[in-house]
Amino acid sequence: MFRGNHPTRVDEKGRLKLPAEFKRRVDELYGPQFYITSMDGRRAQVYPLKEWEQIEASLSKMSPMDPVRKKFQDVTNFYGQMAEMDAQGRVLIPQKLRELAKVTGEVNVLGSQTLLEVVNAEMFDAEMKKASGAVELTDADLMAFAEKTKVVA
Repeated sequence: MFRGNHPTRVDEKGRLKLPAEFKRRVDELYGPQFYITSMDGRRAQVYPLKEWEQIEASLSKMSPMDPVRKKFQDVTNFYGQMAEMDAQGRVLIPQKLRELAKVTGEVNVLGSQTLLEVVNAEMFDAEMKKASGAVELTDADLMAFAEKTKVVA
């Protein structure tokens, strides 16, 4: 599993250097190939190819005429491209995604179990702090989480 927040940079050529902890995990379990996409244009999602292929296997069970399948494929193809990690542990973020999600310069790489999410550091900080200045899970958030996961808080 990928966990945590690792601040880093996307260089002027659009390459993301994987944080060491995440690179170790990639080297151990996945290899150098990735599919990089987004579901919303605000976050780059870096899937080890093995994980993306599981999503594709699930999609293949759906009818090709299913509108949900079509929309999912349209969005993930619009933002997406294959990428291969170079010898320095860098992957190229697709240009369209770099521009729309503003993932250039300072970024946060967030572990999200089986994938990495790359977000603009300044925008992410602002989103997390909102107007209150605090990052928190409310009691309502925790109750919803407990209900969906059957976890007792």
